[in-house]
Order: sequence, then structure tokens, then C-alpha cells
Amino acid sequence: MRRLSRRKALSLVKELDAFPKVSESYVETSASGGTVSLIAFSAMAVLAVLEFFVYRDTWMNYEYEVDKDFSRRAFFYCSKLRINVDVTVAMKCQHVGADILDLAETMITSSGLQYQPVIFELTPQQRLWQRTLHLIQSRLREEHALQEVLYKTLLKGAPTALPPREDESVEPLDACRIHGHVYVNKVAGNLHITVGKPFHHPQGHAHIAAFVSHESYNFSHRIDHLSFGEEVPGIINPLDGTEKIAYNNNQMYQYFITVVPTKLNTYKISADTHQFSVTERERVINHAAGSHGVSGIFVKYDTSSLMVTVSEQHMPLWQFLVRLCGIVGGIFSTTGMLHGLIGFCFDIFCCRFQLGVYRPREDVQLHNQMNHLTNHQTPLRPENALLE
Repeated sequence: MRRLSRRKALSLVKELDAFPKVSESYVETSASGGTVSLIAFSAMAVLAVLEFFVYRDTWMNYEYEVDKDFSRRAFFYCSKLRINVDVTVAMKCQHVGADILDLAETMITSSGLQYQPVIFELTPQQRLWQRTLHLIQSRLREEHALQEVLYKTLLKGAPTALPPREDESVEPLDACRIHGHVYVNKVAGNLHITVGKPFHHPQGHAHIAAFVSHESYNFSHRIDHLSFGEEVPGIINPLDGTEKIAYNNNQMYQYFITVVPTKLNTYKISADTHQFSVTERERVINHAAGSHGVSGIFVKYDTSSLMVTVSEQHMPLWQFLVRLCGIVGGIFSTTGMLHGLIGFCFDIFCCRFQLGVYRPREDVQLHNQMNHLTNHQTPLRPENALLE
């Protein structure tokens, strides 16, 4: 009675269990199943590690909008634009001058710029630096994605200024380095570097070049650095490292620049800087041939009406977890289907497609039990049958 009541209690507990049980075929061990499981777990581990590296990485997002700051384009109450200049001209400092004139021709400035006598020819170390900078510039023109790397690692990079000379040379100082920064109105303007010192008068401005001989004109120059806005170390501008050699005394160099206001927001720095695109032109001044103008270096710039916001973004944690769960679930589902398909194809290839093999497990067990009872049943003897 106790055994009977215990069996009834166990059967009642099993009937009350609402959770489905895993089929016994799912827990059977086999070589193919173990191999598939090993491959699945290895793939999940590899993809999880790769996904973690993607989660750690960041990318730059670019947003474009119209510059709605009206003070940038007003002539009277406009904000200021910083211009960073580092140009070396192959002339003596007393023979050359620099000034900036805006579009309204109401402002002329040369304050903030310093004139330093230097040697125009570079040392081997400086020449190597210039070649490296030219190589980076060419790579930036071909692969624009490298600029994002500069944005994300800008604090690690060194400034693009020309390194100092490693030794004190006894050569004569035949060039002038014009460097520094000035603040101008955020309107179109022109940076002049030409013969003579500039001075302002009611009718405009002029350069005193009466005491400079024409044979000393030499506007071979090197632009070590030229940028607009806040100077950010590590950012390479389009004209950095540019070098021009003049073969005529009356040479004119013109650079046409379009400045785009840029807000840079990364995890390391937040700055208001400016990007710019540039086109250049050079020609020889020959009044007899109809080529009029003034010899010198002229940088004409204008500000764009668009503003670019460059921000560094990171994958959120919830998205990383969702992608990780998708990887695990997808591999489980895919490997299960592939294992069943491969087993099915293998059975067909080995000619094992038989009804008994694919008969449901309950029917097979019932069939085996019936065969077992039939084989062990004792047949009736004829004599016993007659006696009864």
C-alpha cells in the first residue's frame, strides 16, 4: 500500500509540473554533436571578443548646419577670427612687410606678427621633417578617413611647427620668418606679404619699397603653418609644409581660401576651430605682356555660411548587450539547423534513409516492448491442452 501511494504521489507531482522536459534525444552524446558544440562556442568567443573591441572604438559624427550667428557677418559689431601665421620668405626682414586688409578696407593690421631673421635653407633634419609632412599631406588627400584619426589622437600628436636647427650655422641670415597670430573681423580679407613695410593713410594703405632694389626681390617662401581659429596641436592644415621657389624677381603667389567654422567635440578636447580648402595660383608680373599686379604673397580668405560640428561618439552599453545576445542566439540557431541539415544529407549519402530509423522514439520503444513480450511468451504444450 505504501509503494502504491508513493507511486501515485510521484505521478501526481509529474502531472503538476508545468515546465516541459527536454527530449532524451537532445541530451544524447555523439561525436558530431560535440564537434558542432565546440565550433559554436569557439565562434561565440571570437565574435564576442571582436564585438568588445568594436564597443571600445569610437567614430566621428559630422553634422552640417547653416551658421546662424549673425555677428559673424556684421561689419561693425562682429566677432573676431584668429589667424595663425608662420611663413618664411627668402628676403631680409627690413625689405619685407605683412599686413591684413578686410573686405570693407577699414582695418589694416600687422600687430601680433613678429619678424625673425633666419636661414632659408633647411638642415637635413628639417628637410626630413618636411618630407614626412608632405607624405602625410598626400595620404590625407587620398584617404580622408585619416583625418578622423588625427581628431581622436590630437593631444598625442606634436605641433606641426618646423623643428629648430640642430646646430648653430655660420651662414648669413638671408630670410625672414614672419610668425604669430592676429585677430581680424570674420569677413573676407587678404593677407599681404610683399616688399616694403606697410603703413595706413586715409586713402587706403601702401608699402614703402622705394629703398629696396629690384634685384633683391625674391618671394621664394615656405609656409610652415597657417590656420584659422583656435590652434589645435596635431591637426595638419592643407598649406602646412608648402614650399615655393621663385625663379623670377617679379613673381606673384596667390592662395584662395574658404574657411569653414568647425566645432570639435571629442573625449579629449572641445575647441572652436576652422577648417579650410585652398586653391593656388602663381604668375610672373610683366606689365609689357599685360600681366599686371604686385609681386608678393597674397592669401585671400573668405568665411563659409555653413558650420560643421564634429563630435566623437561611442556605442552605448545597451546596444552592445543587445548585439552580444544576438550573436549568441544566432550562433545557437544556425549551428542547430546546420547540424540537422548535415546529418540529414549524410544519412541520404550513406543510404540510411529507412522508416525504422526515423520512426518516432515512442513508437520504436513500444514496438520493441511488444517484440520482447512476444519472444519470451511460453507456448502451450499440446498434451496440456488435451488434458484441459
